[in-house]
Amino acid sequence: MSRVSLEGQVAVVTGAARGVGELLARKLSARGAKVALVGLEPDALKRVAERLHTDSDHWYADVTDHEAMVRVAAEVKQRFGKVDIVVANAGVANGGPFAESDPQAWRRVIEVNLIGSAMTARAFLPVLTESRGYLLQIASLAAITPAPMMTAYCASKSGVEAYAHSLRAEVGHKGVRVGVGYLSWTDTDMVRGADQDEVMRELRQRLPWPSNKTYPLGPAVDRIVAGIERRSSHVYAQWWLRGMQGVRGYLPAIIGAVGQREMRRFEPRLKNVGTSLVGAGGAADEEARNTVRN
Repeated sequence: MSRVSLEGQVAVVTGAARGVGELLARKLSARGAKVALVGLEPDALKRVAERLHTDSDHWYADVTDHEAMVRVAAEVKQRFGKVDIVVANAGVANGGPFAESDPQAWRRVIEVNLIGSAMTARAFLPVLTESRGYLLQIASLAAITPAPMMTAYCASKSGVEAYAHSLRAEVGHKGVRVGVGYLSWTDTDMVRGADQDEVMRELRQRLPWPSNKTYPLGPAVDRIVAGIERRSSHVYAQWWLRGMQGVRGYLPAIIGAVGQREMRRFEPRLKNVGTSLVGAGGAADEEARNTVRN
C-alpha cells in the first residue's frame, strides 16, 4: 500500500515511557503526528512529551483498567479532536521454569500484554471508527515460535496476535484497519533486564541465527513507523521475521525436541533463575500496583 502522511494525525501510544514506545512517539512526532502518551510513569511520560516536535500530552493509566482506558480515550479525543492511530505497545515480561514461576508475575504478564491490549482496543475503537483509523497491536517473535522459560510471554503474544487477526475481520468493513507488529530481541530495557539473568542470557545466545542476536532499536522502530504509514496488516521490525511465517507450523515440534536437550543441560542451574517481571518497565508496573494496594 502507498504511505499515508502522518502530518496532523493523532496517534496514541501505550507503554510510551521508554523503549519502543518512547522512540516510536518521537518518530511519529517528527513526521508531524500529534501524540498522546499513555503509561504508568507520569514523570517519564512528561519528559518524553516535552521533547516531542508536535503538540502532545500524556496520561497515567493502567491498560488493564477498563474504566481508566475509557476515560483516557474520551480525554484524548477532547484534547485533540480525534484519534487516527492507536499503538497497543504496553507490555511486561518474566522468565523461568513454569513450575517454579511466581503465579502473580505470570498472571500479570497475561493481564498486561493480552487483556491490556484488548482493553486498549475496546476503549479506542469508537473514535477509530469515526476516523476510519488504524490500530497496531505490538506482538513478538514469541507469537510465531514457542520458547521454553517464556511460557507467559509466549502465551500472551500468541494471544494478542490471534485477537488482532480476529478483530481485523470484525472492523474492516467499518474502515478501521488492524495490524500486528512483530519484533525479535530488540535493545530495550525489557531485553536488557532479561539478560541480567545468566541462564536466560545463555539460553538466548544458544538460539539459532538470526534469532540469537539483539537488534538495535532505531531501525526496528523505523520499520514500525513505515508500517503505520502504510496501515499494514503485518509489520516486521526485523527483515527476517517475515520469513518465519512460512515455517511457523514446524517450529513447535523443533522447539519441543531441541528444548528438552537444552533444559537437561541447564537443569542444575534453573533454581537460580529469577521469575519476577524484568526491566525498568516491570519495576514500574510493580510499583504502580503496590501504590494501588496501599
